[in-house]
Amino acid sequence: MRAVVYEQFGAPPAVKTVPDPEPTPDGVVVKVEATGLCRSDWHGWMGHDPDIVLPHVPGHELAGTIAAVGSRVTGWRVGDRVTAPFVCGCGRCFECHSGNHQVCEKQSQPGFTAWGSFAEYVALDFADTNLVRLPDELDFATAASLGCRFVTSFRAIVDQGRVRPGEWLAVHGCGGVGLSAIMIATAMGANVVAVDLTKEKLDFAREMGAAATVNASEVENVPRAVKQITKGGAHVSIDALGHPVTCFDSISNLRRRGRHVQVGLMLGEHSEAKVPMARIIAHELEIYGSHGMQAFRYSAMMDMIAAGRLKPQKLVGRTLSLDEAPTALMAMDRFEGTGIGVITRF
Repeated sequence: MRAVVYEQFGAPPAVKTVPDPEPTPDGVVVKVEATGLCRSDWHGWMGHDPDIVLPHVPGHELAGTIAAVGSRVTGWRVGDRVTAPFVCGCGRCFECHSGNHQVCEKQSQPGFTAWGSFAEYVALDFADTNLVRLPDELDFATAASLGCRFVTSFRAIVDQGRVRPGEWLAVHGCGGVGLSAIMIATAMGANVVAVDLTKEKLDFAREMGAAATVNASEVENVPRAVKQITKGGAHVSIDALGHPVTCFDSISNLRRRGRHVQVGLMLGEHSEAKVPMARIIAHELEIYGSHGMQAFRYSAMMDMIAAGRLKPQKLVGRTLSLDEAPTALMAMDRFEGTGIGVITRF
């Protein structure tokens, strides 16, 4: 099969011919019809993820059809249209038994612990636990865009942040995660303040439902600006970027007893972020992480998509070929353009 491969961290990837994957007894092989470009893949390429073994194929946001099924898989057949969370739970450990597959103790992650979906085929473990059936009316590009950023935002807004109608939500960073969060929170009845450095992304954030915007390149104090808009501070705030500045601002712009959700990855030189601990204590702020979403929770999100309350297709930006993917991957730290890039031609 053809796949994007890098043999050294930070060195240019290339499209190469590599062996086709085989399914494990509990897994499947999926023919990839679409796969999203995510900054997490850039982090992996830079060497920020200790689980990656070289040479490596990135890619973890995927949708496609099952091409081969392992001997112990019971719920899936060749030809089924599927997607999967980027965290695949083992289904057997304590966390999986408690329903928290997204923090499975023995998790596998395509594109990180194993070769990923920047390829014609990808192997997925524990299929009966992790696969999600795609409705026929959902196109593959949109389905792939759900796989990391949209589902992570859904869990961050609905399950971790517990956003309620009428509350103010501040979203720091209007990339794929931030825009997804804006759309989902608006559908939940919240009022959203979007924060970013560029007018282009803030304009797009308004199209996704943001009630107000803050251009961080033009204001001296972002938390103060958010507090002025929300008349006291956000009830919930998320750092959708993953940077010490956005993390600090997200916590600082909360009202008393507010809830911060850290969604953007804090890796490499950003792994140790300064937080306003005195404010966290005095105002009884709640701090949460959010790391993907369980396969069984997809049904709630899919129901909202089917009802037209969520329209993730609006977040799909450019589509590109596998041959264009290496250049696009290397450029992901520049945060150029709006929407989610998806590989659809292999």
